[in-house]
Amino acid sequence: MTIAHPLKAGSATKSTPLILLALLMAALLINLETTMVNVALPTLIRELHATDTQLQWVVDAYNLVFAALLLTAGSLSDRFGRKGWLLAGLAIFAVASVAGGLTTSVGALVAARALMGLGAAMVFPPTLSLITNVFTDRKERAQAIGLWGATIGIAVATGPIVGGWLLQHFSWSSIFFAMGPVAAVTFVMVALTVPTSRHPMDGRVDLPGFVLSAAAMGLIVYTVIEAPTYGWASGRSTAGYVGFAVLATAFVIWERRLEHPMLDVAIFKNLRFTAASASVAIAFFGLFGFSFLIVQYFQFLHGWSALATGVHLLPIAFAVGVGSIVGTQLAVKAGSKLVVSLGLLMVTAFYIWIALVNNPSTSYSVIAAQMVLGGLGMGFTTAPATESVMGAVSLSQAGVGSAVNDSTRLIGGTLGVAVIGSVFTSVFSNDIGHHLSATANAAYGGTIRESAGAAFAVARKVSASGHPVLGSQIHQVASNAFIHGFHVGCCVAAGVAGVGVIIAAVFLPAQPLVLAVDVEFGSVQEPTLQSAVA
Repeated sequence: MTIAHPLKAGSATKSTPLILLALLMAALLINLETTMVNVALPTLIRELHATDTQLQWVVDAYNLVFAALLLTAGSLSDRFGRKGWLLAGLAIFAVASVAGGLTTSVGALVAARALMGLGAAMVFPPTLSLITNVFTDRKERAQAIGLWGATIGIAVATGPIVGGWLLQHFSWSSIFFAMGPVAAVTFVMVALTVPTSRHPMDGRVDLPGFVLSAAAMGLIVYTVIEAPTYGWASGRSTAGYVGFAVLATAFVIWERRLEHPMLDVAIFKNLRFTAASASVAIAFFGLFGFSFLIVQYFQFLHGWSALATGVHLLPIAFAVGVGSIVGTQLAVKAGSKLVVSLGLLMVTAFYIWIALVNNPSTSYSVIAAQMVLGGLGMGFTTAPATESVMGAVSLSQAGVGSAVNDSTRLIGGTLGVAVIGSVFTSVFSNDIGHHLSATANAAYGGTIRESAGAAFAVARKVSASGHPVLGSQIHQVASNAFIHGFHVGCCVAAGVAGVGVIIAAVFLPAQPLVLAVDVEFGSVQEPTLQSAVA
C-alpha cells in the first residue's frame, strides 16, 4: 500500500518549534476545560439553582461527547486533513465557550458543554497525530511527545487554579468567556504555522464504523458515569455493559471486512500498542480517582478555598511535566518496558504511602513529597507509553492512533472517578452509620450520609446554631470516615497500578526491533503489526 507523505511538500523544518507551540496550546486548551469548570459548581447552585443531577451533567456532557466522538474524529482527520479538522474543532470550541458564558439556564449550559465536547474531540487527536507526522525521528518525536504529555498534566492540575482565580475576580460565566479568546489565538497560531497533513485513503467513508464506534464509546462512558447512582450490578448498568460488548463486537467484525477500515483492529496484536494503551488507562484510572478525593481532602479537612486547593496541587502538576519530558528520553535509551514499569511502580508506592500515612493533621510538606513521587511516576508512565502507541501505528493512521490513546485516557479516568468514588462513598456512609451518636443519627443521619460535603456542612450548621459539642462530634466522625474512605480508595488505586506494573513488565516491548522504511519518501517509522518482545 502506498503511504502518503505525512506533511505537505515545502513545509519548513525551521518552523517546527512554532508548530509544536501551536499544537501544545491546542492540547492545553482542551485539557484545561476538563477540570476548570469543577470549581464553579457551587456558584451554579446559587445562581442557576442547579440540582445535583444537573451539576453532574454540566461536567459529564463535555466528557461524554468528547469520548464518544474521539475515534470518529481521529479517523476523519486522517482522511480529510488534520490541520483543517483541528481548525474546525477550535472554531466550534470557541463559539461553544462563549455561548456557555451567555447562558441563563442549566439546560442551555449543558448543551453548550456538549458542543464544547464536540470541538474537543475534533481538536485533541490531531494535536498528537500532527506531532507524530512532523517529528518522524524517534528521538525528536519522544521529546515532542514528552512536552505534549507535560502540557496535558499541567493543564489538568492547573485547571482549578485558573478557574478559582477567575471566580474570585469575575462571575462564573468568565470561566467560559475566557476560553473563547484563547481558542481564537490558538486558531491563528495553527493556521499560520502548522502544515497540512492527511492520508488520502481509497474507498468510501466508513459510516457504519463511525456510528458503531461512537455508540459503543458513548454507551460505556455513560454507563460508567451512571453506575454509582444506579448500582454497578443493577439491571440498568448490566444492560449498558452488554450493549457495549455487542456494539464493540459488531464494530470489530465490520472493520475486519473492510479493505480500508477506519481502525485497523489488527493493530491490537502489537503489544507495543496494546500494553502501552493499557498502561495509560491504568495510570489515569488512579490519577482521576485521586484528584476527585484530594480536592475534597484539602477543602474539607484543611479548610482551603478552591483557589488555594488548586495552588496546593501544583507539585503534582510540575512533577508530571518533568516526568513526561525525562521519561520519554529515558525510554529511547533504556527502553519503554523499564521506564513505564518504573513509573507504575512509583505510582503504586505513591498510593500506598498515602493510605499508610495521611490523616487530617498530615503536614503539607509530606503531602507535597507524595505528590512529587506520584507526578513523576505518572510522567514516566503516560508519556513513554504514548510514544510507544504512536510509534506502533503508521503515519497514515496517526489520527486514529491518537484517538485510541486519548480514549484510553478518558475511559481510564472516568472509571477511576466512578470506581474509587463509589468505594469512598460506600466506606464513608458505612462509617458514619456505625460511629455517629443516636441523637445525631436520628436528626441528621440521612443528610450526613449523602456526601462528605453535606456532612461537614451539617457540622458547621449545628455548631453555629448553639450546639458546639454535637457539631464537633459530627465533624470528628465525618473526618475519620473521610480518611478511612480516602485510604481504601487509595488502596484500590494502588492495586490497579500494581497490576499495571505486571502488564508493563511482562508484555510491553522494550524497544521496536524492526523499523519499516517508507520507500517512496524515505522516512523511517516503527512497524504497525510486528511485536517486539525484548
